[in-house]
Amino acid sequence: QLVESGGGLVQTGDSLRLSCVVSGRTFNNYAMGWFRQAPGKEREFAAAITRSGETTYYGDPVKGRFTISRDNAKNTVYLQMNSLKPEDTAIYYCALYYSGNYYYTKLGAVHYWGQGTQVTVSS
Repeated sequence: QLVESGGGLVQTGDSLRLSCVVSGRTFNNYAMGWFRQAPGKEREFAAAITRSGETTYYGDPVKGRFTISRDNAKNTVYLQMNSLKPEDTAIYYCALYYSGNYYYTKLGAVHYWGQGTQVTVSS
């Protein structure tokens, strides 16, 4: 089970930190990621982190503004979002990847999804 929290309504330029707690799995066996889906658009890759946390990947729209991290002792992955823009408005989904997968940007690489948390950025 993946449970996200931390979404909300903010203004342009503000920051938010999303959290995703994972249960029922050996957390440090899996790469983790965040995807997002804006109204009327397809779900898109935002960020991913390897099992150890040593390597991170980002989608172009969030690169330089968002930071993904994980705490394996707490079974939690985070997404720190800075300099938020109205175009960041979306439902953000936590993702647990299939073991051994390296195609972090692909929807088909995700084994389990969280329920999503809404982020709304007003202009």
